[in-house]
Amino acid sequence: MADQTQPWAERTVEVPPQQGAGVPPQRDPYRRGVASVGAPRAPRTSRTESFPAVEPHTDEWARDTTPRRPLSWHVEQLKRGGEWSAAGALFAFVCWGVWAISGGGDLAGPFLIFLLSLLVGVGLFALSRLLGRLVLERQLGRVRRSARGAHLVTAVFLVGLGVAYLQQTTWVVSAWGWLTGN
Repeated sequence: MADQTQPWAERTVEVPPQQGAGVPPQRDPYRRGVASVGAPRAPRTSRTESFPAVEPHTDEWARDTTPRRPLSWHVEQLKRGGEWSAAGALFAFVCWGVWAISGGGDLAGPFLIFLLSLLVGVGLFALSRLLGRLVLERQLGRVRRSARGAHLVTAVFLVGLGVAYLQQTTWVVSAWGWLTGN
């Protein structure tokens, strides 16, 4: 019967090693990665034990176990899918040109606005890459082989930016209203 003072104590059962086909004889009592079954435990002194000592915190999760890749690999990875961002930037540039020329006057202000808009697009690209790294690589354990998703998000933003430029051009809005019958 189990010890009455400690009903939660586990019983240990000695299992003799089996000698047979496929089971090598155990010469060493300690083998790395193999739990020792039936080893005696230290007796507990009281029911209100203190917690075991905690080792200093090490950032095991922060260590990257994948091998370091050269810079050329990372650059090539960023280029894949770049046609999406290039197409979106070209559309935004054409729409900006229509808006800037139809407004008349000096082009320095509208050019600065366009550069700031492109800078926001670059920031959106970087944010998309960061979120992809956190979600896909760290949480799901996948390897990203291209930047197509981030380029696609950036292209959608730039196309929306181009449409916004066209919506601020009066003759384009009038022509669109005439075509749709509004």
